[in-house]
Amino acid sequence: MNLVNTTTEDHVLKMSLNRPEKMNAFNIQMLKELAEAFTRLEDSPDLRCGFLCYEGSHFTSGLDLAEVGPSVQKGHSLFDEGLVDPVQVEGRNRTKPVVMAIGGYCLTIGIELILASDICIAHSETKFGQIEIKRGIFPFGGATVRMPQRCGWGNAMRYLLTGDMFSAEEAYRIGLIQQLADDPIEAGFQIAKTIAAQAPLGVYATLASAREAFEKGTTSALGSVQETARKLMETEDAREGLLSFVERRAADFKGK
Repeated sequence: MNLVNTTTEDHVLKMSLNRPEKMNAFNIQMLKELAEAFTRLEDSPDLRCGFLCYEGSHFTSGLDLAEVGPSVQKGHSLFDEGLVDPVQVEGRNRTKPVVMAIGGYCLTIGIELILASDICIAHSETKFGQIEIKRGIFPFGGATVRMPQRCGWGNAMRYLLTGDMFSAEEAYRIGLIQQLADDPIEAGFQIAKTIAAQAPLGVYATLASAREAFEKGTTSALGSVQETARKLMETEDAREGLLSFVERRAADFKGK
């Protein structure tokens, strides 16, 4: 049985966690399958946006520590070499956008997947927790670095250092999630399809510029803006964008 189901629609790769009987706890197989799905997204020219969601009542209860713990203790990587790491701690970088939809429990690696993604929609009753500190360890999937960036230092420390659970309303207040919805999967998928309908090269350039600002600083990011814009203006998609505006129709972008 696949623990990550995948389907494609309108240039979107939908990835659905499929271990509902274990509240979608991540074991080694699920980690591997998710990395393979992210790698497929990255390597397939026809796929322009990823959409990560879940089967059952919960996004994830976190890592299945009984299985994953011994592997980490031995120094093994959570994700195979050569694949795209969904939490973006090591290995290949992701260049295409990822939208997430969550509900139920979203614990540990679930939050770290949000922090490594670009947009997250949540059900209003979702319960969050970065609870590693309660297990004698600490978050090792990027939360210690990205949660202060995304949510602010004090907000991040409030939950990283206590392991306290928090609500969807609190997650929205601190900027961890971007929208609350009664049907987060439908709402999130519509956003993913909207992104996939835009000019792909422009989308990837936008994502890369914003990440450069986070990782290398404002001066570095601003230094490459004009050159990137010039290159984009020479693309077929830029010409199509202008023509569609003049002809008052939806653009048909090709990623060229």
